[in-house]
Amino acid sequence: MMLEDLFATIQSRKHSDPTSSWTAQLLAKGPEKCAEKFGEEAVEAIIEAVKNDKAKLTSEAADVLYHLLVMLASRDVALSDVFAELTRRQHQSGLAEKDSR
Repeated sequence: MMLEDLFATIQSRKHSDPTSSWTAQLLAKGPEKCAEKFGEEAVEAIIEAVKNDKAKLTSEAADVLYHLLVMLASRDVALSDVFAELTRRQHQSGLAEKDSR
């Protein structure tokens, strides 16, 4: 799966030289910077969605997914754990799940 492959690449960059990789640079700056960058990309995606620019939204959505994975990696959250949580939620109503939080 593409997300799993991308996440594996991101994980492999955790100990890479920051001068050799954008991902390594982000990770070297720490989880807070990774979260900030994810937030910036999410806002950019929202703007393009509101503008109804599908091409730019597609590009920004790719950035959001990438930066989400970087943020997860920076906090040692396994992508498989996120998938497991989605699977767990799939077996209940969205309204019931929201009420349980």
